[in-house]
Amino acid sequence: MMGAGKTAVGKALAARLGAPFLDSDAEIEAAANMSIAEIFERDGEAFFRDRETEVIDRLLETQCGILSTGGGAFLSDRNRELISLKGVSVWLNAELKLLWGRVRHKDTRPLLRTDNPYQTLRALYDARVPVYAQADLVVAARPEYSIEQMTDQVVDALARRPDVLEAGT
Repeated sequence: MMGAGKTAVGKALAARLGAPFLDSDAEIEAAANMSIAEIFERDGEAFFRDRETEVIDRLLETQCGILSTGGGAFLSDRNRELISLKGVSVWLNAELKLLWGRVRHKDTRPLLRTDNPYQTLRALYDARVPVYAQADLVVAARPEYSIEQMTDQVVDALARRPDVLEAGT
């Protein structure tokens, strides 16, 4: 979900593991030379989601690193298959209250540009949680955790997957 810490934790995890940090949204923005919000406004969500799948597939095929995707990417069956086939998915499971506290004052979230952004976030949360629960690994995000503590939690979860992290990492 937006506000869960995908980018911050992803960057910290990449630094800790000595791996590149990849961000599918940043790749899309660079290719389009416009923001995600502008792409949504100009071309619509369906167009954006198609480009998102193309970018995720390319990044997973050509790079080995930590990939942060947008909050809606994992909703796609195709994206979930690609991620599990070519990597491992990690859900940063944050409660609605924590997410709202992190996103409510930001205007960079196109899906929250509604008359009642909290209700929109709640509806997104309720719809997405069952899909996110299909992630290969689930890591609870807590309000008291720093980025480093969340990164520790992700490393611990990854360590339970010997096919992901080498011993001693």
